[in-house]
Amino acid sequence: MLIFKDIKFIKSPFDNEAELEKVVVDNYEYLFGPDSFYLPKTLIKTADGAGTIPDGFAIDLGQKKWYVVEAELGHHDVWNHIAKQVSKQIVASLQLTTKQKLEDISADMYENDDYIKEKFSNLNISSVNVRKVIRDILQEDPIIGIPIDNIPHDLKDWARQQRHKVKLWIVSKFVELNNTSNIIFEFPEEFKPALDTEEESKPPKANKEIAQYEVELIDLISANLLTISDKLYMAYKPRNGQQKRYEAVILEDGSLEVLGQTFSAPSYAALAGIQNAGSDRKTVNGWTSWKTVSGQTLADLRDRLLNTSTKEN
Repeated sequence: MLIFKDIKFIKSPFDNEAELEKVVVDNYEYLFGPDSFYLPKTLIKTADGAGTIPDGFAIDLGQKKWYVVEAELGHHDVWNHIAKQVSKQIVASLQLTTKQKLEDISADMYENDDYIKEKFSNLNISSVNVRKVIRDILQEDPIIGIPIDNIPHDLKDWARQQRHKVKLWIVSKFVELNNTSNIIFEFPEEFKPALDTEEESKPPKANKEIAQYEVELIDLISANLLTISDKLYMAYKPRNGQQKRYEAVILEDGSLEVLGQTFSAPSYAALAGIQNAGSDRKTVNGWTSWKTVSGQTLADLRDRLLNTSTKEN
């Protein structure tokens, strides 16, 4: 249950898969990251012409990854519905005709959507290189991206047996008690999947007690990689705007104070900064945005923590 003053929100099932699909489309950055953009549903075909329509595709420019997206409800049959459907989509997505279609759609979105164009610009991708960047990303194997309301055990087992990497995110729906028209949705913090076979397949880090998605600033403080009252810095220049520099102070509980407000996570603190600079972006990766006085990003410090044996701490 979520409570706001006298208002109570109770967890509720999605009305149907289409409702979940729309929520994902409207909020895709909270799953696929701040440097991603979302391609709408499009018919793709296998080599023999069997057609299939995934719920969409996501391309992450920053991480150079792409996703075949299928929003699902946890009560759907894993073997006769989810596995069968996704398998067909993956086969079709690997066809050259599919990749050419996705490249054309991406180039068209770049030309006609200023919000997407800014993402390319922020990564210093010029207009003449848009197609090449997209083409290079699409040459890699896609990741199976499944937003879902709950994860059955069979789906986890199926995901871990796939040749292609699979990421599962839990998206929850809450409805106001006695007012079903007032709905809020819960997305994972910091884009964190509930299951990520890509991370599971990587060689184990020296620090086995903590996973990358679980690292918080308080962990960096405990490992003496940051100190309470340290200052972090971030510079941001919105399109057609002036560059601004922001300062964050690390508080005792691992939160950050920026612009007179306190934020529980680096990405929220960074978002406050870039929106103050005039950007209309909805998300930003605070782990790569905030830097120490020596120029190290929080992501650099996180990697140091993960690659340090707990016996050395």
